[in-house]
Amino acid sequence: MSQACIRIKAGAYRHFDVTGRVFQLVEQFKPGVKGGFVTVKNGNNFPGFPEDIRIKVDSMTAYEFVPDDEASQFVDFATPVQANAQSDEERMAEIAERFDILHDMTKAATAGDIRAMIVSGPPGVGKSFGVEQEIEKATLLDQIAGRRLRAEVVKGSATALGLYQALYKYSDENCVLVFDDCDTILFDDVALNLLKGALDSGKSRRISWLAESRVLKDEGIPNSFSFKGSVIFITNLKFDKMKSQKLKDHLDALQSRCHYLDLTLDTMRDKLLRIKQIAQTGALFQDMDITEVGTDEIIQFMDKNQDRLREMSLRMAIKIAQLYKSFPLKWQALAATTCMKAA
Repeated sequence: MSQACIRIKAGAYRHFDVTGRVFQLVEQFKPGVKGGFVTVKNGNNFPGFPEDIRIKVDSMTAYEFVPDDEASQFVDFATPVQANAQSDEERMAEIAERFDILHDMTKAATAGDIRAMIVSGPPGVGKSFGVEQEIEKATLLDQIAGRRLRAEVVKGSATALGLYQALYKYSDENCVLVFDDCDTILFDDVALNLLKGALDSGKSRRISWLAESRVLKDEGIPNSFSFKGSVIFITNLKFDKMKSQKLKDHLDALQSRCHYLDLTLDTMRDKLLRIKQIAQTGALFQDMDITEVGTDEIIQFMDKNQDRLREMSLRMAIKIAQLYKSFPLKWQALAATTCMKAA
């Protein structure tokens, strides 16, 4: 029995133009609030995305049926095409290994053995949490003794002058400065050059501020100092995917100066598996009194609705868990309203 295939004459999936591509048809054209769509099999077109996807099209005239003999050149009906040959368990093991490396590298930074590291990964997957845990352990004795902490996590926007001040404050040996979600630094030439100096792998890292500054004078900060601490820069950006050649050159220079750890959570599947991995450890809904059955229900809900969720992240899992706990009879309806994009 033949399986109908269609060629898209004008259409898109997410931000991808799929004009001219052939798909196995699942369901004919349907109108929607934000435009019409036709449901097709994903195949190998978009690895990491669901098996069935919706292609945005204006009407049934936006696609045409393809004869069986021609369709067989594009679609293999004999065996389902897997988006990723790895099993979920194998991929979760790889993801866990990356995060283990992150913990180990952060430990080495707090010991002064690693002086510079960049961590890249999407928001909401726990990359900051792992680093902060190690920083808390490293500063525990400082807290007990009432001493100035030898490490700090700087979050949010940072100016070039603020970066210079922070680097000076933690310039001693065994000090660690973590920049989390401070991507604005990368788009400021002055701040970027300061960061390059701090991340340099050379024996001597001299940081200088050559402009006149009343703020530095008032705080007794010199215009030049030797930086001997460690820096961890956590970012949502993927350095190898930047389109701006100028910025790419700068980021390449940063990568060449230090360790660069890409957590490789690039697909929706990877992010969902990361959530499952945390759930298996029992840490996902810690202190929320969510049963194992409840955890499974929440993750299955996220899996089923991954295309509509506003984001796939640990934060989203927590939001849905809060609804699950507060509204046990209607949590799915509330999650559909508050956590999902309009259909």
